[in-house]
Amino acid sequence: MPSKSAAAAAVEEKKKSRSAIPEPGLYIDGKWVHSSGRGLFETRNPATGDVLARFPLATPEDVKRAVEAAKRAFPGWKATPAPKRGEMLLRAAQIMRQRKEELGRLVSEEMGKVIAEGRGDVQEAIDFLEYIAGEGRRLLGETTPSELKEKFCLTVRQPVGVVGLITPWNFPVAIPVWKSGAALISGCTMVFKPASLTPLCAARLVEIYHDAGIPPGVINLVTGSGGTVGDAIANHPDIKAVSFTGGTIAGRDVYEKAARRLAACELELGGKNPQMVMEDANLDLALEGVLFGAFGTAGQRCTATSRLIVHEKVYDEMVSRLVKKAQGLRLGNPVDPKSDVGPVSSEDQVRTVMNYIDIGKREGAKLLTGGRRLTGKEHAGGYYIEPTIFEAKHGMRITKEEIFGPVLSVIKVRDFDEAIRVANDVDYGLSSSIYTRDINRAFKAMDALDVGICYINAPTIGAEVHLPFGGTKNTGNGKREAGTVAVDEFTEWKTVFVDYSNRLQKAQIDPR
Repeated sequence: MPSKSAAAAAVEEKKKSRSAIPEPGLYIDGKWVHSSGRGLFETRNPATGDVLARFPLATPEDVKRAVEAAKRAFPGWKATPAPKRGEMLLRAAQIMRQRKEELGRLVSEEMGKVIAEGRGDVQEAIDFLEYIAGEGRRLLGETTPSELKEKFCLTVRQPVGVVGLITPWNFPVAIPVWKSGAALISGCTMVFKPASLTPLCAARLVEIYHDAGIPPGVINLVTGSGGTVGDAIANHPDIKAVSFTGGTIAGRDVYEKAARRLAACELELGGKNPQMVMEDANLDLALEGVLFGAFGTAGQRCTATSRLIVHEKVYDEMVSRLVKKAQGLRLGNPVDPKSDVGPVSSEDQVRTVMNYIDIGKREGAKLLTGGRRLTGKEHAGGYYIEPTIFEAKHGMRITKEEIFGPVLSVIKVRDFDEAIRVANDVDYGLSSSIYTRDINRAFKAMDALDVGICYINAPTIGAEVHLPFGGTKNTGNGKREAGTVAVDEFTEWKTVFVDYSNRLQKAQIDPR
């Protein structure tokens, strides 16, 4: 047995180790503050299981404090000229560029995507901030002629007020910036709830906004569970709009709660995205596309390629080459530049993905490669699942339901018409892809695919920030993020009539 002094030293060392783990707290009214409750949760590195930080399990009272701060800050932020708001966002982009390597590494450590994709997550945020900052000199309305003499008609955008932002873990910097950047340039103040798997990335983002000069109360960060914090945001009467990205079940719940009080709600939900490969496709290009689309970010993108639909004439060659390439992908720590694929995000995600792999086997899908969780020395403590490919028949659950992991279903079709029919026959409509050299066929696909995003000779992933992002069917509720429409969910239209005739004029009144 260790001596008493040795045991005491061990206890002291354990205390030091625990105290060395950051506990940032909540960010309310421009300050890092304690929660009104005592609960904490940990954010962990999915590659190693190491604890990165501890955050408060916020209470409804904390959400109330955050909303009150945002409400107080709203008049001043609304009155700040939009070009000045844009200058602050541009400053945030510059700070983020300076901290890109540090922040990109944190994305990889907290979320699990490989370092190149971690940097890419941050670069996407930088790109959007630079883009949306320019909207401060636009926020375009319209002018139109009046039906009456000496009368001027125009429309202007007005911020909706305090908004709630609920963001996912798979793009822990880019998606919060998509939402917050558009809300800030519109003149809104906010309560921001990040995913509980990636709160440290959210805290670093808030620090950047703070350092860029965003005034106290404009941005408020509240961490915790969806059932507590998310519900409090969706139900709060002073939150005028909610922007949510995440799973369909949770999104529907947020939507219903917001709708009961007539608050606006934008949803970006799931996908079951197809890549179609026609008999005339460049197979080398199509192969690169599906490997990146299916196994980039370990398949944890709403736009990930989940189905590969291949013309029967090239099916055998495409599948044979694909399996060989997938087997050559290296799974490893995401901060190692040699790693091609990192871990999935959590133990819960491991269970979900492995359950779907079991479902595929039970349904009779043929497992071509992968299908295992890796637990050896190199992967100890992490959440690693091999890139998995099934030969499946359309209609199996693994071909219809979102898995959100490195699992690809390959489906053989006879012709273009069957490919389109199979591609559309799911509940989601986010992204799609077709590989073909036939320009007529490409344009037919653009028209026929029931999706919000369509790629020709490119994978299903790769959105650009100056174009709208979103989908059809159960992927969302018709709204879009990014691009020229990014401010739509955070603004309302005001129509203005200016009559300078100095007399009463009656519109739509017969003068006879």
